[in-house]
Amino acid sequence: MSGYLAGIIAILSINIIFAYGIFLAVASGQLNLGGVGFQAVGAYAAGLLSASLGLPVALTLLAGAVVAGLVGVALAFPILRTRGVYLVLATFAFAEVVAGIILNTDALGGAMGMSVPGYVEWQIPMIGAILVALLVFYLMATRFGLTLRAIHDDEDVSELMGVSIRNVKVAAFGLGAALAGLSGAFYAHNFGYIEAQSFNALVSIYVLLYVLLGGTQTAWGPLVGAAFFTLLPEVLREVLPALKDFFITLFGGVPDGSRPDESWRFVILGVLAVGFMAIRPEGLVTRTMVERLTFRRPSSRFKEVTE
Repeated sequence: MSGYLAGIIAILSINIIFAYGIFLAVASGQLNLGGVGFQAVGAYAAGLLSASLGLPVALTLLAGAVVAGLVGVALAFPILRTRGVYLVLATFAFAEVVAGIILNTDALGGAMGMSVPGYVEWQIPMIGAILVALLVFYLMATRFGLTLRAIHDDEDVSELMGVSIRNVKVAAFGLGAALAGLSGAFYAHNFGYIEAQSFNALVSIYVLLYVLLGGTQTAWGPLVGAAFFTLLPEVLREVLPALKDFFITLFGGVPDGSRPDESWRFVILGVLAVGFMAIRPEGLVTRTMVERLTFRRPSSRFKEVTE
């Protein structure tokens, strides 16, 4: 396998794990714009343990997830007192605080970054992404997943039915933070080098778009969203030169063989994102779509809830 394809698979796998981390919070009605902060915590925890103590990769990956999860649980109690745009701003502020701490801590490499020993090939992140996806699919099929959806749909009714909304939200936020930290640990060991600039606000926005545009109603949404918006720019990298030559020829010009500006990929990606939000505000994959594709009657879902 070529290095380019291996790199794409590794990035896709990391993005899928990261997207599922954000999905668990969003599924309970929490818009987390600080996911990159948890990813950075996981990456630097794994990198520091690997570089300073020489721990095996398996342990550093686990440590990255656990440390990020603990930080997520600790942060959830005060931050979940906020709602709406204030919750978004609070999580965003957390990510900025993490970046500031990294930049001003010499033990973490500061602005120069940190080299991470213990390289892992693309197969390891891919296996991790498969296991995380199976875990989230299982969770969403349990009573915990049903509770998340109930809270997302109507908190007041859920509370009247005896659901501990605060505990469920803390659990979802903490588990999501752990998955985001795991994606950061995979990132550190796959790329072999981490720096604070790699964990910027734009990354949080992108992964939140993966979840929102993919769909928040089922566990298929983050998988489809992350795959689509990770692979699309790479497909456009190959397709855009042919499209440029086609339009030049169509208008009577002579193709010069040059490649179009790379920024056009992201222009097209932005237009598609706006189009998806306008046409399918509920996301690419909805609960109704999954039920139709699996020939499952909607009434069976309500029967499960009452059992």
